[in-house]
Amino acid sequence: MKKKALITGILGQDGAYLAKFLLSKNYKVFGAYRRNSNYENNRLRKLGIEQKIELIDLEINEFNSVNYVINKIKPDEIYNLAAMSFVGSSFTQPLYTTNTNFFSLINILEVLKS
Repeated sequence: MKKKALITGILGQDGAYLAKFLLSKNYKVFGAYRRNSNYENNRLRKLGIEQKIELIDLEINEFNSVNYVINKIKPDEIYNLAAMSFVGSSFTQPLYTTNTNFFSLINILEVLKS
C-alpha cells in the first residue's frame, strides 16, 4: 500500500520538487493550493508530474477546511510549505502573513491531535 503525502504550497518551487521526489519513492501525492490562487501549475507540468498528483483546494487559514482535507485524505505525512513568501506583501499585510505563516500550522496540529 502506498504512503500518502499531503503537500501544502505544492505550486511553489519547493513543493513541486518535493512532490517529484515523493513520487519517485512511490508515494500517492496530494497537493493543496489556495482556493483563490492563480492556480499556475507550470512547475508541475515542467517536471512531468502534473497528471500524477491529486490537487485539492485548501484554505490553510480556515480550521474547517484543514480539518476536512486532512480527514478526507488521511495522509501518512504532511509537508506544510504554504506561506506568505513575498517580502513586500508581508510588510503591507502583516495580519495575513502571521495567519498564513504561523496560525495555519496551529490549524494542522489541532486537527492532528484530535
